[in-house]
Amino acid sequence: MKLKYIYAFLFLVFVVSLLVYFSNKGPVDNFVKEFNNSYLSEIEPNGTIIEYDIVAAPSKLNFLGDTETNVWSYNGQIPGPVLRAELGDTIKVNFTNNLPQETTIHWHGVRVPNAMDGVPGVTQDAIEPGESFVYEFIPKDAGTFWFHPHVRSSEQVERGLYGILIVEDPNDPEYSQDLVWVVDDWLIDGDNQIYEAFNTMHDLMHDGRWGNVITVNSQIQPSFPVAHGERIRVRMINVSNARVYKPVFPSINPKVIAVDGMKVADNFNLVNFDLAPGNRLDLDITIPDDFSGDSINAIDTFSKTTYKLASLQVIPEFVDTPDFDLPKNENIPNWTDAKDVEPNVVLDLDAIRQGMQIKWTINSQVFPDVETITLESNKFNKILINNKSTRLHPMHLHGQFFKVLSRNGKEVEEDYWRDTVLVKANESVEIGLVPLDKGLWVNHCHALEHAEAGMMTIIEVI
Repeated sequence: MKLKYIYAFLFLVFVVSLLVYFSNKGPVDNFVKEFNNSYLSEIEPNGTIIEYDIVAAPSKLNFLGDTETNVWSYNGQIPGPVLRAELGDTIKVNFTNNLPQETTIHWHGVRVPNAMDGVPGVTQDAIEPGESFVYEFIPKDAGTFWFHPHVRSSEQVERGLYGILIVEDPNDPEYSQDLVWVVDDWLIDGDNQIYEAFNTMHDLMHDGRWGNVITVNSQIQPSFPVAHGERIRVRMINVSNARVYKPVFPSINPKVIAVDGMKVADNFNLVNFDLAPGNRLDLDITIPDDFSGDSINAIDTFSKTTYKLASLQVIPEFVDTPDFDLPKNENIPNWTDAKDVEPNVVLDLDAIRQGMQIKWTINSQVFPDVETITLESNKFNKILINNKSTRLHPMHLHGQFFKVLSRNGKEVEEDYWRDTVLVKANESVEIGLVPLDKGLWVNHCHALEHAEAGMMTIIEVI
């Protein structure tokens, strides 16, 4: 008799398990269907090869008056060269390392073949001084991207090693100007040189290295001429080690057309957007015919003290405003029922002490001594990021795009993809993604001092 009850109980457990499985499986399968066509899994090459030669080497920059500052740069310029290609083009970069350190190039936000991702010890060997390496790939997405080292990044990026990659969409409207604004901050000493102490205890205990000089395109508060009625595109890229910006244009209302290179589903006004390290914003700006001032300022409002980043200098000329629809991607999934799906990956962010050092951890592990996390390709995955610290962590995922679903358990409406999201002090953020690109990819804090101190893990897409 007792055996009959045991069998009945086991059968009930089995039925309940099936119900739970299929109740979760239904929405998850629908999420994948909703995701389809949001962006491409593969792209057909068009036969065009765009070839660039890039050399990383020490150089000098004059942006602080008469004193030249010792920097490192790509091709002797900061920012480095702006590489441009069209969808379907093959990009071939012949890279030479003339630095006194080993280095690589990581193509931030670009879905490249895994071997081209530029992470030493994960996707390639570091490139030694005097050596060369060829990066070759076909970008799968149009948009605003950038590139930088993934070796001693907190030092090498701070010294000036970064460049821009713009992949053109032939269907995009033609703006009268396409401006690239590379926003950076520098920690400069009394001799107008880069402060040589990197990864200090102060930086590690706080939000990374924040500089005392802010530049756009390596200039302090530059201005860009525009005419009344002109319609321009501004691409803002935050290449700072750790500083977060919240840009506003008090005189006008720019429309956001892309985040992290990817077009948004619904264009929105630029309000309360945290431009964290690694993030990009593409803005549609029309200069009003009746604008009465002589300049339109871009102001950073993230910190208590506001700061003018750059300005649009309005000249006394008038042009006809082009009339075209704002670029957008209407295929971005809503995933409105994602709140009912349990996360299949949890990432806890925190710090520990190792002797006299501060180490930043993901799930109590310090890179490179981490357990690889596995995600299935073409499957919906939900990741919960818990910031258990009181510091800022801009989390960047290589090789994939994701959508922010909630913050602190409250659903958010972000109708766009990201590759980097700012997770604030004691905040939890849920993200959803359908990985398409297989391989070993890292997920790390883009406060580069935190990443150098261990806040990085490996995600394998199978």
